[in-house]
Formats: sequence, structure tokens, C-alpha cells
Amino acid sequence: MKHKNFRRQFVSTALLLSLAVPLVPLSVRAGVAGNEPAPVIRVAPPAPVFDDNERVAELVARRKRVAEQIGPKGVLVMFSAEPRIYTNDVDYEYRQENNLFYLTHLKQKGATLVIMPGNAQTPEILFLPRRDPAAETWTGYMYSPEQARKISGVAEIWEAKEFEPFMRSFRTRRAYRPENKNVLLTGTTATTGVATPVTPPVPKMDVSTAAAQAAIPARPVTGQSAPNIRVETPSATGVSVSATAPAQSATVTTSATPPAASPTGFETIFAAMQGGEGTLYLLIPGGEGENREYRQEQKSAAQWAQSATGLNVRNAFPIFTEMRMRKSEMELKNLQHAIDITTEALGRAMGMAGRAQWEYEVEAEVEYTFKRRNADFWGYPSIVGCGPNATTLHYETSQGQVKPGDLFLMDVGAEYNHYTADVTRSFPVNGKFTPEQAEIYNIVLAAQEAGMKVTRPGASIPEVHAAALETIKDGLLRLGLITDKNSDQYRMWFMHGTSHWLGMNVHDVGVRGAKFEPGMVFTNEPGIYIRMDALDYLPNTPEAQKFKATVQPVFEKYKGIGVRIEDDILVTADGYRNMSVALPRTVADIEAFIAKAAKEMRASVTLPSLLPNLRARHGFVSIATSRSLSAREVAHSHGDE
Repeated sequence: MKHKNFRRQFVSTALLLSLAVPLVPLSVRAGVAGNEPAPVIRVAPPAPVFDDNERVAELVARRKRVAEQIGPKGVLVMFSAEPRIYTNDVDYEYRQENNLFYLTHLKQKGATLVIMPGNAQTPEILFLPRRDPAAETWTGYMYSPEQARKISGVAEIWEAKEFEPFMRSFRTRRAYRPENKNVLLTGTTATTGVATPVTPPVPKMDVSTAAAQAAIPARPVTGQSAPNIRVETPSATGVSVSATAPAQSATVTTSATPPAASPTGFETIFAAMQGGEGTLYLLIPGGEGENREYRQEQKSAAQWAQSATGLNVRNAFPIFTEMRMRKSEMELKNLQHAIDITTEALGRAMGMAGRAQWEYEVEAEVEYTFKRRNADFWGYPSIVGCGPNATTLHYETSQGQVKPGDLFLMDVGAEYNHYTADVTRSFPVNGKFTPEQAEIYNIVLAAQEAGMKVTRPGASIPEVHAAALETIKDGLLRLGLITDKNSDQYRMWFMHGTSHWLGMNVHDVGVRGAKFEPGMVFTNEPGIYIRMDALDYLPNTPEAQKFKATVQPVFEKYKGIGVRIEDDILVTADGYRNMSVALPRTVADIEAFIAKAAKEMRASVTLPSLLPNLRARHGFVSIATSRSLSAREVAHSHGDE
């Protein structure tokens, strides 16, 4: 039966390809054969692959650096991100909290990481939800302890429900160790005397359990556990060792009691607390009010700040800000791949925009490319504005018409493995700039180049902004859109900063005035935006009305034009590297690019999905009902290039 099905699928695929190939223009087929120049739309290369040992070694090194920062008297607690609700009982796709991912690469919800440098026996503990077949039926696979250890390199893994009693032990200053069955994995057997447990298998669902599933609501709340009974075993050191057991259990089993003089590992932190010198590090966001992403941290900080335990609350964000500003080679490879996906998506959009009627069609091409290249998705909502919509900085509706002669502004960024790109291009729909569009564009380009020229180790984001701003003010004065270069008039047309840090967030953590060092990544994105109603809201003062009367004729010439050019810049030892250089930036290069890219996008054929095994073999990740496949890609899928 399998042979018949395979034969039928193979014949179907062969017929589809035989029908498709004659549709491909001869010029494109010749290009596949190598007789034409390379395509201008650069396909993102394969995703980076890392040696697992090297990857884990880097995570271990990061945690070691954090441990050095918090010291032997400190305890760091990091919670996984909470699921975000889209509406009612529908969640957004889960995304891990950046800093926890930075230290562990774990994407499991409900996990908590604790780092205690002063505890030589268990300097780090991962609290992990136990695998639950009922939960996995609804929401997907959960990490086993072995997988969590392999991914993160954390040796000590306890069941998630042990976190609360563990933290209560700091209030009582009694060393805590769960009963063996809740120590899912341990890497400290030799020093603690606790037997290494065999990880329990995922419990099987019997008939009664399966029947009970019928009563589970459509989106069940999982992770609830029975209350625990605290059992304390005094030790010769004067520090109690606590254990817990399920309330419904008739027999309480405690972990092995340490030898009489055996240290527990908690002595250093408890002694620091005794003197009021212990520190609890939490990720505490700035600003007033509740932060939806860090509610658990805010709640914990408030609770511990009010308790006289000798454990002082301190913000851990500065530690991660300092570390994340400098990217490792592994981070840069992930970020570069996100940028490569983004530049391919923008290249495809520039090639098809002339055939689009609506902004959302062009946006669809971008986000289709993101998913097609297996990006996590976007790092921020795509900004795809045509004509006057290009003058709105964060325009996200994408419902406007695409008209020949208008200028497109596209600010988009794919996210890959928690790292996001941020690239902007402004280009004419029909492939040719008008003189007015080119004038505005060239001022912005000159401003970006001015920022590039000052980029080097020891410079800073404020210096980049100052260089770009000076160029923009000169250009606006030359056009007649401002009358006083030394005033704030320029803010009508350029109202944002030139740069921000880039990494795990599109506006990543970092100190704005920090001096550039190799490995830092930031954006360079000046812009000019001539909003249609920009002069309508000037105050009714003699000075403002005089300004309006002076610039009105020039304003009428340029109104509705919005230009921003944005590239992702890596600081190097001898200057910088433009990570998004694959896309053109000059007027001439953009016009030439669009002319060629439009032909490449037109030379595409629509095929039903290829065989799943054929797609998987050649790197096609998603299996859709139909998709657009260029002639070049048809050849690629058959190993011809």
C-alpha cells in the first residue's frame, strides 16, 4: 500500500513540474543555467548551526558572569514569561522572557531559574514543570528534565512546585531539599549524599483518566498541584533541612539527612541575611504601575521588600543590560540570519510592489517570506506605508491603496531565535523617484552616511545622532522647509532619534550614552516626514504664522513624502559593518534594483505543495496548500543550484 501511495505521489509531482517548467520564461531558465547575472534578490542563506557543546559552554559562561556580579551573598530568581492573552481564552504564541532565554535557551513556560553563587552544592537550580500528558494533549510537548539539562546545561532540576517552599526557607533560614521524587535531576550527588533519582516517566492515562478528559474545558488551566506538608528534620549544624510531601499521601518520605557535620550549602547566604547583607536579585522594570511582562517579579519584589528577613531586593536588569550590549559570535550569527531573512523579504516586496493595489498585499509578501524562512515571526509589527501613510512613524494598519508615483516606506524585522532585525527602505512604487522624492531621499541618505562616518569604538549613539541631525538641518534649510537652523524647527520634519540598540528586543537594552565597543549593534535610521497637515496645527502666534507663510510654498511641493533609511550596524575593532548591506540605498541603485527585482518576481509560477518529504529534504519548512515558487527555486528544490 505504501509503495502504491508513493508511486501515485511521485507521478503527481512529476506532472506538476512538467506543466510548470514550460511556463517559465526562457530568460529565467537561462539564468538558472548560469547564463545570466545572479539575481538581485538575495535569498537568505541556511540558518546557522552551532556545536551543542560550544553552545552550552557559552550559556554556562554567561551564568558564571551573572554569578560573579551578584556575589556569594546574593540570590537571583528568574521567572519564565507568562502566557499573553489575545482575547478571552485565546493566547498569543508563547515567547520566553529574554533574559531567562539568554541564560538557558529554554522556551518552557512555568519554569524558574535560581542562581546562588554562595551555595557550592547547588549554585543553580532549575524549577521545571513535570511533564503532564493531559496538558501536552492541549498545548504541546513539554521538556523532560534530560532535555532541559541538555539545552541549558543546568545540572540541578527540581519540580516546579518546589519553588515556593524553597523560597519560604529563606524566611525561616532553614536549608531546603525536596524529597527525592521531586528532584528530577541532580548534579550534586557526591557532595549532598542525595541519591540521583531516576526521572519518573510520563504517567500513562488509564481509562478513567481518558474519560475525565471529556470534562476538561477547551483551554484548561494546568500546572496546579496539591498542597504540600512541610516536614523539618533538625541537623547537627542547627539548620533544619525541610522536605515536602503531597497532602494526600499517607506516608511522608524525606530526603536523606546529611551527616552530622555536613554543610548544607546555605550557610553563606544565611549568614549574610543574619547581618542584613543578603540580596535577592529580581528583574524589576522601571516606570510606575504594573508591568504586564514582569508582574510576577514586581509582586515578589513588593513582598520581600516588606519582610524583615535580611534579604534586600535589588534590580537585576543592569547586570543583563551590561552583558547583552556586547554580542558574542553566536548571537551575531543569529542576528545576522534574522537580518538576512528581512533583507530577502524587503527585496521581494520591492520587486512586487508595482503590481500591488493595496498595502496589505506588500506586507503579506514580507511576512510570507518570514515564515517561509522559518523565522519566529516578526520582532515588531510591520510598518508598510505608501504615499502619505509613509509619514506616520509607526503606521501599522496597511489598508491604504498603492498608487504609481507614490513612495513606499517599509520598516520591518524578522525575529530568529530571539534576535530581531530592524531594517527600513523607502522606494518608489513604479521604480522611479520623482525629483521631489529624490531630493528628500538624498538628504536622509547623506544624514545616514554622516552617522556612519563617526561610528567607531569609543564613539556613541548621541554622536551618531548629532552628525545625522546636522546634515538633516542643512538639507531642510537648503530646501526652505526651515528658516532657522539653530532652532527646533527641524522637529516638524524629523522628530525621533537616529539610533537605538538592537538585539533580543527591537529597542534593546543598553545605556544610550555608552561608548561603542566591538560586538555592539545599533540602528542608524534618520528620516524626514512631510505630513499632509503638518502646518495646520501651528500655534496662532506671530512667529508661528510667519514661519508658516514662509515655508508654505515649499511645503506644497514636498507634502505627503515620508522617507526613512535604516540599517543595522555592528561596531568592529576598526570601525563598523553594515549587517543589512544586501539592500541598495542610493537612488540609482534602488531604481536599478527594482527594475531587475520586478522581473524576478514576475518570473514565478504557482505550484501546489510539493511532496512533504521532498520539501523537508530541501529545507522548505511550512507545508501550505499552494505557494509561489520562482523558476530559480524550482531548480533549487531539485538540487540544480
